[in-house]
Amino acid sequence: MEAGVNTAVWTAELAEPEDTMALGRRLGALLGRGDLVLLSGPLGAGKTVLVKGIAEGLGVRGRVSSPTFVISRVHPGDRATLVHVDAYRLGGDALELDDLDLDTDLEDAVVVIEWGEGFAERLAEDHLLVRIDRRPDDVREVSLTGLPRVVAALSA
Repeated sequence: MEAGVNTAVWTAELAEPEDTMALGRRLGALLGRGDLVLLSGPLGAGKTVLVKGIAEGLGVRGRVSSPTFVISRVHPGDRATLVHVDAYRLGGDALELDDLDLDTDLEDAVVVIEWGEGFAERLAEDHLLVRIDRRPDDVREVSLTGLPRVVAALSA
């Protein structure tokens, strides 16, 4: 996170996949057009499950799945459109990310980028970084940094 950017932090432990979905639904209810969310964590941590919950919170209808092979999917929602990006195959290549024109989508949508930490932050100075770590007992440790209005609402 760059100096000067608010670094509000919220943490939780999520014991079940439904807990991850529930957090996603809460986030989806708090997010709006222009919000950028970066998801970080190892394979199998629950990033896509969290995005499915965010989609529900935004009122997206229809199936939400990982866009691993197509890189990006657009899901119209009642409250905002969800642009779901899986940047794993981009390998941190900022030029390939630029080709997706996400800065244009940011004006009218909630953009969620899996595997975007380290190169997608530049799309919006104020963004939410969600780190998910999977412990050996399968509990997920989640930390959210940034977007103070979202972190404050989760903390209330």
